[in-house]
Amino acid sequence: MRLLESFLIAMRGLAANKLRAALTMLGIIIGVGAVITLLSVGEGVQGFVSDQFAGIGTNLLFVIPNFGDTSGLVSARRMGARSNLTVEDVQVLDDPFRVPDAQAVVPEVQRFVQVVAGNRYANTQIIGTSPNYPQVRNHYPLVGSFITMQDMDRAARSVVLGQTVVKALFPDQAYPIGRTVEVNGVRLNVVGVMEKKGQAGPTDQDDVMFVSLTTARRWLFPDRDRSGEYIVDVIYVQARDEDRMDEATQQIAEVLREKRGISFRDEDDFYVFSQEEILNIFGDITGVLTIFLGAIAGISLLVGGIGIMNIMLVSVTERTREIGLRKAVGAKRRDILLQFLVEAVSLSMMGGLVGIVLGGIGAQIISTIAQNAGQDFSALVSLKAVLIATLFSAAVGLFFGIYPARRAASLNPIDALRYE
Repeated sequence: MRLLESFLIAMRGLAANKLRAALTMLGIIIGVGAVITLLSVGEGVQGFVSDQFAGIGTNLLFVIPNFGDTSGLVSARRMGARSNLTVEDVQVLDDPFRVPDAQAVVPEVQRFVQVVAGNRYANTQIIGTSPNYPQVRNHYPLVGSFITMQDMDRAARSVVLGQTVVKALFPDQAYPIGRTVEVNGVRLNVVGVMEKKGQAGPTDQDDVMFVSLTTARRWLFPDRDRSGEYIVDVIYVQARDEDRMDEATQQIAEVLREKRGISFRDEDDFYVFSQEEILNIFGDITGVLTIFLGAIAGISLLVGGIGIMNIMLVSVTERTREIGLRKAVGAKRRDILLQFLVEAVSLSMMGGLVGIVLGGIGAQIISTIAQNAGQDFSALVSLKAVLIATLFSAAVGLFFGIYPARRAASLNPIDALRYE
């Protein structure tokens, strides 16, 4: 019996019991739809994370302190332990002869402060940094200027505002260049407004202010370690070339170990890592979560497969006389087996196709909800997810259709013709 003929017979059998076939497919539809939706959300999360890290700069390396036991973090900062990063660390890393693969080195000091303008105030983050910050972090002023070398040299009381801070303090003026704000009793002149950066998860990247590092340490928060060196929270190093990231990392580590007097046997009191390493960690986490969620959704496919097996066993029982008659007129065992297998796989595949459509709709709904909440997130319905769901639904139909098909094929034609 040809495959096409088996398919047509299966379609006639399903058409004879439309409601029963639809209810049987429902489990597969829900399962495939759930798999498509969750896999698409997982793909979207991975893309979202990649875009977020791509937006913080290119060829970027992060240098942060290693305080060891986190329980000693507060005391370490207060005592100015060796593990603190300092302005002197920035200066040695900025030496092109010692770190030749570094294109730019930018320090950063972060604090949460209350900023006041007239009778308005806002709680925000203020960052002390250097003029190369926009280039390294891929975040530029929209109007006005960023911190300049003159600001650094003179510890000028100049500030650049993020757009969220502008809206809070100057709701009637989009670009308050020349206005003043006050932080910790220190008046700062607004010289620029940063371009909109948007949300990064729960963090508003526009809720920030920038001053020069010298301004921060002279006027706002002059933190020093016990040797008298000014503390920085993180150092960004932009490598000259993506292919030289490993070499730049090694150069940074060697220079800092030498400057900080760390012997070859001792552990580094700092960490150096790249965007790619962070992205790989998040990729591994989201990948595992995607597989886990897909596996949970796959359980409903198994339930749908059990429903197919159940309905096929009922179908074999109802069509026992038909099977006996077909065998009596010459149908072979493999013909009966193929007929019922095709019927089971057809049920599963039709349910899978409807499930793919519903899964795509579900992914679009989730994307819309996320975007309405202010997140630049889109679930990605990938070809891989569609193929996985399609092949899995076909496999479910084949697997759960084997037993009913074999049972039908093994019927004795004489007993089948006698069946009432």
